[in-house]
Amino acid sequence: MPAEPSQAGEEPIVGALLAWYDEHERPLPWRSSSPWGVLVSEFMLQQTPVDRVLPLWHTWMDRWPDAAALAGAPLADILRAWGRLGYPRRAKRLHEAARAIVRDHGGAVPSDRADLLALPGVGDYTAAAVMAFAYGRRSVVLDTNVRRVLARTLDGRSAALPHITTGERTRANELWPHADDRSARWSAAVMEFGALTCTARAPRCDECPLVQHCAWTALGQPIGDRPARRQPDYVGSDRQARGHVLDLLRERTGSLPRSAIEQTWPDVEQVGRALDSLIADGLVAPRGRGRLGLPR
Repeated sequence: MPAEPSQAGEEPIVGALLAWYDEHERPLPWRSSSPWGVLVSEFMLQQTPVDRVLPLWHTWMDRWPDAAALAGAPLADILRAWGRLGYPRRAKRLHEAARAIVRDHGGAVPSDRADLLALPGVGDYTAAAVMAFAYGRRSVVLDTNVRRVLARTLDGRSAALPHITTGERTRANELWPHADDRSARWSAAVMEFGALTCTARAPRCDECPLVQHCAWTALGQPIGDRPARRQPDYVGSDRQARGHVLDLLRERTGSLPRSAIEQTWPDVEQVGRALDSLIADGLVAPRGRGRLGLPR
């Protein structure tokens, strides 16, 4: 398919990548969903791959198809449904966001950036993503994939800097198309391109529609001098201990003595830390007489 022509004043990479997206867009269900479905997907996709999110998203939307349905559900049910998707605080924050949407917006996910940022668990990226993908509005969506594509194409670096800079935001804002519909589709296209082709490891440069515009390729694809960040080991970590505790409590409708929970983990001090942190996060609740359970 010929590259989509760039509009006046627009970088050529925009038209080229939009044409690529016309052929390679994945049929992800939240892309044709409601604003609520988009918001749910964004909470679930934080630090979690699409293939793990897909089955849970379908189950979740069947059970809680709008903010009002989730807002009225007990937190314990929500944590059980979240299961092993990881980072369960996201589930709690989504529950809090649903309640705020019902309380402050009549049950409709807001489209205004300030209103979105006021929701629990919603930061710059999530607000921008909801504006673009739920409402087709112009917003600069900068996730890990997008930032990597821009770093390679425009700056000749193999990876983005650890944190978003003011200059990076300014340059991205200048690159993004001005029309709402074109901008929203470009946001989806560049994110999809980073997930499927311009990947962190083993990028598929032989299939890249931007290769003639890519500064990283022109420089010989230097690796860079910033060492890759090593993902902390999960096995034996406090995070694993937290997950173990939640798994135990999800399997019960009632509560367990704290002493019984501690006996199920080899390191009593570590599981104690896990319990204390879960209580502080509001994911586990004291039930009296030394017993603990999921919050009601």
